[in-house]
Amino acid sequence: MANLHLPAREGGPWPCVVLLHGGFWRRGWDRTLMTALAADLARRGVAAWNVEYRRVGQDGGGWPGTFEDVAAAVDRLAEFDEVDAARVATCGHSAGGHLALWLAARHRLPAGVPGAEPRVRPVAAIAQGAVCDLEQAWRDDLGGGAVTGLLGSFADVPDRYAAASPAALVPIGVAQLLVHGSADDIVPVSQSHHHAATDPLAELVQLDGADHFDVIDVEQAGWAAVTDRLPELLGG
Repeated sequence: MANLHLPAREGGPWPCVVLLHGGFWRRGWDRTLMTALAADLARRGVAAWNVEYRRVGQDGGGWPGTFEDVAAAVDRLAEFDEVDAARVATCGHSAGGHLALWLAARHRLPAGVPGAEPRVRPVAAIAQGAVCDLEQAWRDDLGGGAVTGLLGSFADVPDRYAAASPAALVPIGVAQLLVHGSADDIVPVSQSHHHAATDPLAELVQLDGADHFDVIDVEQAGWAAVTDRLPELLGG
């Protein structure tokens, strides 16, 4: 399930940003968190694909259903004449930032792993206050057991973490823009610092004093950092 927001003016096919909401992969949050960003992208001449996915607490949510859903959503873009499937970037907030990075890394997954062999390969990923390292997030108990809810315990299923964590898939091989507030008390900025230090194509924009939700406010500097770089990230 997803909503496609298209520019009102004539033209196309349009470059596209896939939007993925956060909420620690749990039931209770949905894609409406990203609707304002989708509308802003369309005003700027970029299509936005605002994606919903099964979450923990829903039938099929967690491993592998959540990953299968977002992978299928990106691959579906190959079917839209209005979208330039060669100019697709992923963009996610918090847990959605994890999914945005993972989607950009799918080509590194071995055959047989959920989400492997993508039909549409993103050219860039944008991660806003993102969970980049699932093993570390599990060790830090982010979200009060959120990663265990998504994958199970690292002690029991390390193979899932190897397939699901962006930190385990570096170098991802595409440009990544990490936007994170220094005052984020939900996902620590250290998650983005570590990822930027380990993937040569990852750039971190740290926003002094910004909290977890400032980065998805279209009126704040975090979103401006994204839109300023978007033409370059999308390749034109």
